[in-house]
Amino acid sequence: MKANETALLLIEFQHEFCSPGGKNYDYVKEVLGTVHTIPNTVDLVAKARAKGIHVLYIPICFECDYREMSAEPYGVAKLVKDAGAFQKGTKNAEIIPELKPGASDIIIEGKRAPDGFASTNLDFTLRQLGIKNVAVAGFLTNVCVESTVRTAYEKGFQVVSLTDCTACGSMEIQDFTVKNNFPTFSFPMDHNEFLAQVN
Repeated sequence: MKANETALLLIEFQHEFCSPGGKNYDYVKEVLGTVHTIPNTVDLVAKARAKGIHVLYIPICFECDYREMSAEPYGVAKLVKDAGAFQKGTKNAEIIPELKPGASDIIIEGKRAPDGFASTNLDFTLRQLGIKNVAVAGFLTNVCVESTVRTAYEKGFQVVSLTDCTACGSMEIQDFTVKNNFPTFSFPMDHNEFLAQVN
């Protein structure tokens, strides 16, 4: 993979998931600790930038009244609304300082759904950059990461799912997703395996 044709997609590395006090932190903390998601991703991002890989952040956030949702959301949207999570202007919606975007990084705005492509200009941005390969990291392994991986595959990108830079609600879910779902739509790799394939 050529570095200038490769993008790293960082999904929801926000306090809500990554920091004690985040409304979803307790849900993912077991996997965060077991997989070492944050330190692995910090290492990944530093080395990706050094190689010239494009780094794109895809946070999610909503107005405080969740007007972007239907009047009666269900599934993961209902969980977000009921928890009061990812509200614009709150610290919990901010990207964690360990992964502060660099001057050359891109922040994709407008994510309101599990799929990072669904309500954003992600596809347009990747096409403008001449991207052929995407590597996906973030939260939740079996929700937003998997949804984005599936769409990237369907859009014709070569897709890598970063197994040690993701987290979700349990190691059981993590292992199942990595072993059973990721290989259908991507090349599952840890971050060092991915970096070794980029020149």
